[in-house]
Amino acid sequence: MRSWTRRGQWLELIPGKSLSGAATRDEATLAWLLETLGMPEKLMKQLQANKAIEWKGDRLRLALFPVQAAGIEPIWHELDILYEDDFCLVVHKPAGMNIHPDGSKGKAEPTLDHAVAAYFQMQGEEVAVRHIHRLDQFTTGPVLYAKNEWAQLKLDEEMRHKRIARSYAAFVQGKVSAELSVINLPIGKDRHHKQRRRVSPSGQNAVTRMRVGEVFKNSSLVHLELETGRTHQIRVHLSHLGHPLLGDSLYGGSTALIGRQALHGEQLGFTHPFTGERIEIADPWPMDLQQLHEKLSNMK
Repeated sequence: MRSWTRRGQWLELIPGKSLSGAATRDEATLAWLLETLGMPEKLMKQLQANKAIEWKGDRLRLALFPVQAAGIEPIWHELDILYEDDFCLVVHKPAGMNIHPDGSKGKAEPTLDHAVAAYFQMQGEEVAVRHIHRLDQFTTGPVLYAKNEWAQLKLDEEMRHKRIARSYAAFVQGKVSAELSVINLPIGKDRHHKQRRRVSPSGQNAVTRMRVGEVFKNSSLVHLELETGRTHQIRVHLSHLGHPLLGDSLYGGSTALIGRQALHGEQLGFTHPFTGERIEIADPWPMDLQQLHEKLSNMK
């Protein structure tokens, strides 16, 4: 696996004598960064302009960790860190917390971005807060953050090409047929309700893959994967088919057993932006979903 050493703002690599001793070392270095390491070309041009690529003996140094403002006020909130290195951070998002401020006036509740900013501050890291994807306010699960520009550029590209895999567990109303494996229905805005989305022929393409896990008396546990990432996609698709999420009052789900939508991101998979290694992060069910599962299992 490709390794590195971090020294303050610098990332240090030892590429080997074939590169450090090359007759046209500067040229060879740039080619190696682009072709072997896969450095985003945009970032390489920035580093060149800032004289942030240098050799120190046999070590190649890249200024990948400049001091940066968080971009959001640090507000402390306990965080469950699922994965972290110099490039990436994955944190568990609890129910009821937004990823980022919604722009409304007045004092808003702290968001996950606020909490991540506070975490970086406590770690003594001056890092911009950059989330790569989002979850609804009452959906729980892992959220991926980039800790430098290299990571952000690479992970944003991964998102665009749908190479970041997200799988979910959901408890829904009714007994879902095992034959229901793919939901391919376009989603658009609901002109009658500002917050809702709906299945609409003129909407955006939306594909959800599904597998039935367990069937209870009047409900089911299903596991889902998104091929697209439309707003409220899982909630809209399942509600449209007559299986709204338990607790999801916005889309017709009963709140008798749980007070929020019973949806949790249980797995996140992505290619590490520097090493190229495939990273798989599991996020265990939160307590309210464990309790819901127990209640449903005991219903006769």
